[in-house]
Amino acid sequence: MATTVSSALKASAASLTALLLGGSVLAGTAQAAPATAKTPSPPSVMSKVGGDRLSLPGTQVNAATGVPALPKGITARSWIVTDAETGEILAEHNAHWKLAPASTLKMLLADMLIPKLPASTVHKVLPSDLKGMGEGSSLVGVKENLTYTVKDLWLGVFLRSGNDAVHVLSAMNGGVPATVADMNAEARELQADDTHVVSPDGYDMPGQASSAYDLTLFARAGLQLPEFREYCSTLTAQFPGDYKKVKNPKKGQPSKVRESFQIQNTDRLLSGDYDLKPYQGIAGVKNGDTTNAGATYTGVAQRDGRKLLVTVMHPDPKSGHNAVYREAASLLDWGFKAAPTVQPVGTLVPPLSQVAASKASTQPSSATPRSTAAAAPVAASSSSRGLWTAAGITAATLVLLAAVIIVVRRRRPLPSAVAASGASPTPVSAPAQRRAPDQEQGQEQRQEQSQEQGPRQGQARAKRPRGLRKH
Repeated sequence: MATTVSSALKASAASLTALLLGGSVLAGTAQAAPATAKTPSPPSVMSKVGGDRLSLPGTQVNAATGVPALPKGITARSWIVTDAETGEILAEHNAHWKLAPASTLKMLLADMLIPKLPASTVHKVLPSDLKGMGEGSSLVGVKENLTYTVKDLWLGVFLRSGNDAVHVLSAMNGGVPATVADMNAEARELQADDTHVVSPDGYDMPGQASSAYDLTLFARAGLQLPEFREYCSTLTAQFPGDYKKVKNPKKGQPSKVRESFQIQNTDRLLSGDYDLKPYQGIAGVKNGDTTNAGATYTGVAQRDGRKLLVTVMHPDPKSGHNAVYREAASLLDWGFKAAPTVQPVGTLVPPLSQVAASKASTQPSSATPRSTAAAAPVAASSSSRGLWTAAGITAATLVLLAAVIIVVRRRRPLPSAVAASGASPTPVSAPAQRRAPDQEQGQEQRQEQSQEQGPRQGQARAKRPRGLRKH
């Protein structure tokens, strides 16, 4: 009997201990502890690409006299602020943490594909072009058996994050598998080692990942391309629609006329929202929002001749409406104040091809002092793909300065309209007729999204104070 009592006491003690520790123990039964949602933690060691300090978890900044304190209330799991021209990283927080990128991954698609497909190329959409899109994908309104220019499709990608436009462009590049392979190759060329592409549109897929560091590399590379700069800074555009029959056509008049509808950029630092003003000097680049990624954003802005890039990934969903834009704006504000005095914590690396070319052109010779040859790659690396200047957004005029090509390529100023308000440099006068759906994934529709949902295509547009819908 003593043995029985002792066993019962031990069992009771074990149960009590487990209860206190948050577990659960029943005699003869193995039960899993109740599932609890834990906030993910960054890896204890991350990539050293761009500098040793970038491998450390947490915030890295060189605080010193005259350097303003970082903004309070930043909830993003990962962020980075860089000088767009020099590549210097002013501050970062888990910048090499591999996270789901959402539609910001489309910047890499543009880096790879814009140089391959002329903007004026016309393509008739086949039914097969639109197959394979994820459920609930954001759409700009591409329809099969209609024709679109490559420029039309890129505007659909940048303004409305249209996965339908992405899949058509991928089809023009040989299909989705070929495009994914090309994007991964482009990531390797840019030394974006945190990135693995599974779907070209950024739709949540197992194994797909990027980082704040890599997304900044993609933006910086893309902004060297005039077309990229134009697309990412466009506020509104007319997108080709269906053909409408003409009533009582006159002699020689076509019986059908193609309509168009207005699309607006969902980058709210560029376009603004009912509770958010456009950011002064903003010029794009790309936003995103999916279930796994949360909200992601990479933006470029210019003030007083200085150009900064910011990337913010996955702010706390509880931190409020438009949190990713508010946090990006706070970090940009800090960057513009801190840039003159803060010492960098790392750098954006140049593409591998540029590294190889730099090494080849700086081999020591009998006529070249060794010290000079050793210093040249450093200068090339610091400018890397920042030679474009943050966004000579449309027909920017180059200022030719002697034979200093680096300086020449840096002098592409923002148009005054963009620098002042973030407005499109090319105004569109046509009235809005309909808006395309912009949900990137159906399952991500939160309550706040349902409250601010705009009308879909074919319906009347909602009036202010409705905001642009999150994509």
